[in-house]
Amino acid sequence: MVSPLMKKSSSKLSVVRLGIVGLGNMGRYHVQTVLDGKIPGCQLTAVCDVDAPRLKPYAKLQTFTDYRELIRSGAIDALLVATPHYSHTPIGIAAFKAGLHVLMEKPISVHKADAQKLIAAYTNKKLVFAAMFNQRTDPHYQKIRELVQKGELGAIQRIQWTITDWFRSQAYYNSGGWRATWKGEGGGVLINQCVHNIDLYQWIFGMPQKIRAVCHIGRYHDIEVEDEVTATWEYANGTTASLITSTGEAPGVNRLEVAGDRGRLTLENGNLTFWRNEIPTSRYSRTTNEAYQVPATWKIEIPIRDRGEQHTGILKNFTNAILHGEKLLAPGVEGIHSVELINAMLLASFKDKAITLPIKAAEYDRLLQQLIRQSTFRKKVRRYRGAAGNYLLDC
Repeated sequence: MVSPLMKKSSSKLSVVRLGIVGLGNMGRYHVQTVLDGKIPGCQLTAVCDVDAPRLKPYAKLQTFTDYRELIRSGAIDALLVATPHYSHTPIGIAAFKAGLHVLMEKPISVHKADAQKLIAAYTNKKLVFAAMFNQRTDPHYQKIRELVQKGELGAIQRIQWTITDWFRSQAYYNSGGWRATWKGEGGGVLINQCVHNIDLYQWIFGMPQKIRAVCHIGRYHDIEVEDEVTATWEYANGTTASLITSTGEAPGVNRLEVAGDRGRLTLENGNLTFWRNEIPTSRYSRTTNEAYQVPATWKIEIPIRDRGEQHTGILKNFTNAILHGEKLLAPGVEGIHSVELINAMLLASFKDKAITLPIKAAEYDRLLQQLIRQSTFRKKVRRYRGAAGNYLLDC
């Protein structure tokens, strides 16, 4: 028997009735974005949070303290999930079963096994499933992806991305007992901050074949998860890549460098520069009589005006995909790739060995469950309640 919600989701909508579950920092940001009228064709009709006082500012909307009641209410066509990470999978599965379109905050799940469950539940392809990878709207990254896919850099030889501008203070980690714990968050800088860059890495360059990593646990903060990572990736075609990220470095840097047969591309401080070889490196090396000279280059400054619409752009795209069939910029099913890369880096570090992709989901799940059993999650809740004021989990 098909539920009324399932029938409605498959019919033509004139406006998307959106519900948002989780009214933490990002949830409230998304609420305000829609209420300010920045998303044409999208109407916020309901919000949900387990902390009832957070619902008071939204008395004109339908409010819920249980996401299951929101999903069953018939008040929404689509659900934006902005809760802590572990709840993404069960909420998403429940929404799909009810025939709702889903926009999932990053990451779509904490570990590969959960991501597989979520994607397996996405059986009705008439529904739209998107992920909040807002940096895909940035024209800098869109241009880099275009240049790579069109072969403008030639064969990619090396990729290096240093992202240490994710600085977070101890006060940030103290602000919630779930933060920076294996049981509450499922990881640190990789799953929470750098997941955006990891998504862009695979979106632009594809998935590597092998990963090595050193993940420092609580190097700069009193936390039980990683706050600094250095990783190397190897691709099947011989391309090597490195990723360095941290929440404990200031001033930080965000620099992406791509070396290819036809030149070198860098992105830093909003400046996208392409040093284009007049002759590809491989051909020059084979044909020149010079022992020490390098190919002549053209320096090309690629003008980019802004960073794109970010979260607003993803919400617009999600709405337009539902109403008009617009192609998704960040399909939800692609979210499993960044999850797998994060899992692989942590697995490589804890096991102190190279990890071949695809990883075995059960292997990482066993490691995670071991870390969860040792987690100080409950102790942190008690410790930080007085220091950080009253808070509750958005789950």
